[in-house]
Amino acid sequence: MSEELTLDAGAFLPPVWLRNQHVQSVIPSLPFRRPAVERGTRELVSRSRRLVLDCGDGVRLLAWHAVSPRAGDRSLTGGGRLAVLLHGWEGSAEAMYVLTLGQRLLERGFDVVRLNLRDHGGSHDLNEGIFHSCRIQEVVGAVRRIQELNSGHEMSLIGFSLGGNFFLRVGARAGGAGIAVRRIIALSPVLDPRHTLSSLESGWVLYRNYFVWKWRRSLKEKQAAWPQVYDLREVIGLKNLTDMTEWLACRYGRFPSLDAYLDGYAITGEALAGLTVPTRIIAAEDDPIIPATDLDRLARVPALEMTRTRFGGHCGFYSGRGDSWFIREVIATLESG
Repeated sequence: MSEELTLDAGAFLPPVWLRNQHVQSVIPSLPFRRPAVERGTRELVSRSRRLVLDCGDGVRLLAWHAVSPRAGDRSLTGGGRLAVLLHGWEGSAEAMYVLTLGQRLLERGFDVVRLNLRDHGGSHDLNEGIFHSCRIQEVVGAVRRIQELNSGHEMSLIGFSLGGNFFLRVGARAGGAGIAVRRIIALSPVLDPRHTLSSLESGWVLYRNYFVWKWRRSLKEKQAAWPQVYDLREVIGLKNLTDMTEWLACRYGRFPSLDAYLDGYAITGEALAGLTVPTRIIAAEDDPIIPATDLDRLARVPALEMTRTRFGGHCGFYSGRGDSWFIREVIATLESG
């Protein structure tokens, strides 16, 4: 890996009033912003068509595919370009950060696929099995199917938080899976799930309560979709993420222990040793959910570039007006040679 694990303090420098890690992490996703985001992304939404992707082994994942109005202008696009976006845990293809980035890429001539993980984005009825973060093969299968449906396009993958973790793992398996990926960008990716879980449990209570609330809501949807299979009242009644994770991983994921499950989707150590796709991770030192120290534990491979900022929080990088800084960085990375 290029030795870019040192702090790049000047890469993103918000105004003083936006330098708090929690402000950065929370403001971009506050509900009051959604009406403006939805107005600004009407073109993306109106051009999006529902896809149910056959991922192999009977698994189906939901996605939304938009073709850019500029896609046919080869003088501008230089050929078909496709960006696949993947949200974070308990997010969806409708997350504001996904919509905004998707709209900007559409305007630049990219076709855009917004992929949902299993049991996200209202897709609880598509698969009987319940979501867990070690289900990497179905995401590999989804990306392979997207490639088949868009032959002739250069495909890039952009993931946020857990979605970034999934796409980094897809990149490490791309060669063996017959997937051609031009670039991967991971924003604030989950690195060592054990440390992320600890941060959520011991950090600002707002984060824990938020994810407990969202997870409970999702589990209720799963039970409603498959009432003959699931009785999730016990896990829904638990009060912290650790107990909920252990209960589900061991009961329905068939993992022997919580540690075995968390180790199963960690990307530290040698997990990314097989990565050959040009890849960029963008992460902040002050991320309150993903400890930045775990960046030093990633495999050192030439394909991996790191941008490690002092500020930015978790998937924030918000400068106070206009698009988040990361959107400009994603576009610049995808349009570089």
